[in-house]
Amino acid sequence: MVGKFGQLKIQQMAFVLIAVTILFVLVGLLFLGFKFSGLKQSSTDLCEENARLLVSKLANSPEFSCGFSFDSTKLTCIDADKVMILRENIDAYEGFWGVENIEIKKTYPISENIECDIGNYPDCNLIKLNPGELKGIGISNFVALCRKEAYDWDIYDKCELAKITVSYGETC
Repeated sequence: MVGKFGQLKIQQMAFVLIAVTILFVLVGLLFLGFKFSGLKQSSTDLCEENARLLVSKLANSPEFSCGFSFDSTKLTCIDADKVMILRENIDAYEGFWGVENIEIKKTYPISENIECDIGNYPDCNLIKLNPGELKGIGISNFVALCRKEAYDWDIYDKCELAKITVSYGETC
């Protein structure tokens, strides 16, 4: 009888140890579930923040900025002539900014949407660096879109109000 009683105690201890182990595993899984539940949202927030920072800095990057070509340094000024040349050579910049699309649209003076190409420039108001529809979420900022214009043998700087939109995919 004494041997059976000892075996029963050992079995009880084994079941208690298994139950405690299962309890700790369940608590650990619950903790990990709560810990990683906001991971996708935080990833999306991080992508959006990166796009917001990029759109605010893009107008001052060497590929876009007016620089000293308009007699003084202008902040958030985009040289439309540079952008059109960049648009024709966009394959060299694939993946450079890490976004799906960059689009610059004149907002003033108001006109109908005409996508720019070499043939109709500057009589257009929409420059798409990656032709096609905007994908994902777009972040935008207002900029000055400037170019050189000739009038009666005089060359002057023509600046218009534009909105630059940077879109990134669902998985940045």
